Parts: sequence; structure tokens; C-alpha cells
Amino acid sequence: MITTSELLARNCKERQTALSAATIVLWLPLVPGWAVEQGKLCRLFKFPNYYKSMDFVNAVALMTHAQDHHPELVVTYNTCLVRYATHSVNQGQGGLSENDFMCAARVSAIYEGMVGAA
Repeated sequence: MITTSELLARNCKERQTALSAATIVLWLPLVPGWAVEQGKLCRLFKFPNYYKSMDFVNAVALMTHAQDHHPELVVTYNTCLVRYATHSVNQGQGGLSENDFMCAARVSAIYEGMVGAA
């Protein structure tokens, strides 16, 4: 069984395969606060104001660019909804891959670092 620390230590890889439904169920507890909604790994992050929301978005952008695995981001005044999926798995039909969970763990770590520093 993989751990959250192991997820954080890994880097995204090209040519991922889709995770099975059983694996997704096993891995979901590794990324607390995240849920699978409409086939995507999702979490809503809350902030005290727009500036903090944008600080978070910029930090996520730097990480995702380095990993070359980009989420959908929906930004409002004091929230940011992050959604991950891998469009290239399942013969282009999309699904969840190891990359989605690795990046979700990193996004959570970014958030915890910001909230803890506040």
C-alpha cells in the first residue's frame, strides 16, 4: 500500500494508465478532503480573501507546470475548486491516474503550508 509521503515524493510520469475503481477507493484516504465527482478528483479550498485565493492559485500553477499535469481551477473571491483527471487514459476517454493523486497530495501540502503560515 502506498502512503501520502510516497505520493509527495514521486513526480508525474508520461503514459499513465487509469487506476481501477478499487485502487481509487484505496488511495482516496491518502488525500483527505478530496472526493471523486463525475470521474474527477476534486477539492474546494477556502480562503479569507481574494488575495489569498490568488496566492494559492499561483503556487499551484508553479507546481503543476513543473509536474506537467494541470488541473481545472475554478476561482472565486475566497475559494478555489481544484479538479484533476487524466484525459489521455482509457484510450483518450479520461479517468484518474497516479499523477492525479500525486498532484492532489501536493496541492493539499501547498494549502496546509499557506494556512499554517497564516
